[in-house]
Amino acid sequence: MIRLAVRAAILQADRILVVNAYPGHGSDLWCLPGGGVDPHGSLPENLSREVREETGLTIAVGAPFLVNEFHDPDRRFHQVEIHFRATLTGPDCLTLADPEGIVNRARWVTRAELTTLRHKPDSLAQAIWSPDMAGYDALERIIP
Repeated sequence: MIRLAVRAAILQADRILVVNAYPGHGSDLWCLPGGGVDPHGSLPENLSREVREETGLTIAVGAPFLVNEFHDPDRRFHQVEIHFRATLTGPDCLTLADPEGIVNRARWVTRAELTTLRHKPDSLAQAIWSPDMAGYDALERIIP
């Protein structure tokens, strides 16, 4: 079974919001905020809900710019993520209130800072800061 997820690239003052979406502080891997898609809602509706639940931020969802997929063949897990550009529509007031308790850290980073963090997908920085780019980040094994 393939899980569909959506992620938001919220770019503000040349910084992007990244989150650590792993329970506890056991991983140093960062990604964009977002999460799994619930049926019967559009991808933008799901993304707005996920970002609000995880960070307290409200966004307007723009165009998709990157598709990424990863898997863990040992657990029979496969996820396809669609990354969208997004803008804040409310105050920049982060409140980590993820009801699932998975997102435990969030921070705004510059492109240079993002390159110093372990993050996925690998092509994220290039895709975010290349406004005309639309890409596919090939299937990779999930990293704990």
